[in-house]
Amino acid sequence: MISRQLVLTYLYLLIYVCLSSGVILFNKWVLSPKYFKFPFPITLTMIHMAFSGIVTFFLVRVFKVVAPVKMTFHIYATCVIPISAFFASSLWFGNTAYLYISVAFIQMLKALMPVATFIMAVLCGTDKLRWDLFFNMVLVSVGVVVSSYGEIHFNVIGTLYQVTGIFAEALRLVLTQVLLQKKGLTLNPITSLYYIAPCSFIFLFIPWYLLEKPEMDASQIQFNYSIFFLNALSAFALNISIFLVIGRTGAVTIRVAGVLKDWILIALSTIIFPESVITSLNIIGYAVALSGVVMYNYLKMKDVKANQLPADNNPDRSTKDKKALNTYRPDNSIDNNDGTVIGGLASEAAAADEEAPLIPSARLSYVTRTQTGSFSNR
Repeated sequence: MISRQLVLTYLYLLIYVCLSSGVILFNKWVLSPKYFKFPFPITLTMIHMAFSGIVTFFLVRVFKVVAPVKMTFHIYATCVIPISAFFASSLWFGNTAYLYISVAFIQMLKALMPVATFIMAVLCGTDKLRWDLFFNMVLVSVGVVVSSYGEIHFNVIGTLYQVTGIFAEALRLVLTQVLLQKKGLTLNPITSLYYIAPCSFIFLFIPWYLLEKPEMDASQIQFNYSIFFLNALSAFALNISIFLVIGRTGAVTIRVAGVLKDWILIALSTIIFPESVITSLNIIGYAVALSGVVMYNYLKMKDVKANQLPADNNPDRSTKDKKALNTYRPDNSIDNNDGTVIGGLASEAAAADEEAPLIPSARLSYVTRTQTGSFSNR
């Protein structure tokens, strides 16, 4: 008989794959001028941030599902604010790309996430330049270039928006490790959104007021509150689903599910949005990029295992490990689809889901939970 726990694990994985794909397709449908006709990515992102901020406020302050951390003004000013700024930027640019390029091509470009994170980590001095990793980064980049060359509806503006969003997210990941680890601050997914979502909303308000508000006033957009509520709820549910998956599976499982989800998403996007066409060169380039990402993941996982402490006979070990699964440690951040571990631990094949860049960052905490402080030189 199949155990109940195994059934629940596969159910959580299925929910994660469905929600992750659904949120991305939902965002594309809402923002596309051809379908829902709401071409205001900053507004949509602000709605998500407001919804997440309100829900997490009730979870933390009213229902007390989780306890808030000891947050001082100094930590908030030096850590939360800069991280929120790049978080808001990555979502802004990433969502804007939906106006110009297809979902399938966006997923292919997301293969650049480990490249961007590696570059930022090296530039910030949190990781060392290694030729074996550099070779894999070149392979990923070549694959993305080939895939871009094969894109029929290639758009320079959309590509620049997506790549800029990827590098903004990579810098956010590195800053998360550098700033929060030094403060010894530990956040779980709910408290992460509790502190960062409102601040990101404020950062988005300025470009929204200057860029989108005048256009919205002129076009007299009518809000469909049920659609936006469902969209924001789906994005928030995605964060929760990833957190549930982390608690039941390891890093390898979640990354394999992420890769499977990306291929399914690329196929679904061509069905739901017929104008999106995939060429053989697209597929070949993406396959080359994924091979580089897989090799990169393998090397980084070997580094993690080499740095792990040998197994001990501590009877409390299993209890500590179980608690660690429910803890989000910023120094082990992955990222935004699905994610890339900052400082060079590992990265997922297609980076992170636009609306879940905080939670996926915990995915490798399962592998690295004994490594607190081990990557201080990333």
